[in-house]
Amino acid sequence: MKKAIIIYNRTKSEAFEFYKQTKSFLEEKGVELLEDKQISLADFMIVLGGDGTLLAASKRVTHYDIPIIAINLGSLGFLTEIRKEEAFEIIEKFLNGNYQFENRKFLEISLNNEKYYCLNEVVLSKGGLNMRMVSMNLYADDIFVNNYKADGVIISTPTGSTAYSLSAGGPIINPNLNLMTITPIAPHTLSARPIIVDGYTKLGIESTDRDRELHLILDGQVNLTMTENDSLEIKMSQKNLILVKPESRNYYQILREKLKWGDNLC
Repeated sequence: MKKAIIIYNRTKSEAFEFYKQTKSFLEEKGVELLEDKQISLADFMIVLGGDGTLLAASKRVTHYDIPIIAINLGSLGFLTEIRKEEAFEIIEKFLNGNYQFENRKFLEISLNNEKYYCLNEVVLSKGGLNMRMVSMNLYADDIFVNNYKADGVIISTPTGSTAYSLSAGGPIINPNLNLMTITPIAPHTLSARPIIVDGYTKLGIESTDRDRELHLILDGQVNLTMTENDSLEIKMSQKNLILVKPESRNYYQILREKLKWGDNLC
């Protein structure tokens, strides 16, 4: 008997209604439903919501190789790309062992030897009432890259390249590549452009502001503070998020659909 956990967006009535339908469907198929705290016993996870719901759920599986069936009940859905109408068909195929999956790598952030993980990006900026331009030095494998003066800097995975980084002018990166993108937010000089580095690179950040304090925002959900004497390292993790994929679509089709490529927008 397979065991599953269902995560859904508890702020949306639509998600709760579909949760009840999904729960009934799994029970009919003989799947045992577990509580959130039993994640180590689960064979797979179902996420009902938008990309934000999946980002929050991803933090729970960083230490477990659990396939995720992510069903889009949100608006855009770059990550939660399974449509509601095809959800039960894909779940049944998964239960029968007939499915495809894709690995999405996490970023690993080491702050004073404490490790954190994010799927999309880490944003380095000022925070609270002290919102202003930051000045920071970036190092790649201890080699000085550049001093950035900007509203902030985004360091993203290929998965995160279609999120905040894209809106700040960063490139779209195929999620199968082992790369990181460094994108300045509203840089003080137009010569500061996004840069792509190898995923094996270890990035270091040093604040050159007077107060030397930086805020690290992970996937828009976790806020950390870096002060003058703190040690920070950012790299691609060996940990993966395992996403079950619809057989009928591919990455470029998703881009065309979500970004409206080829559509007459006028």
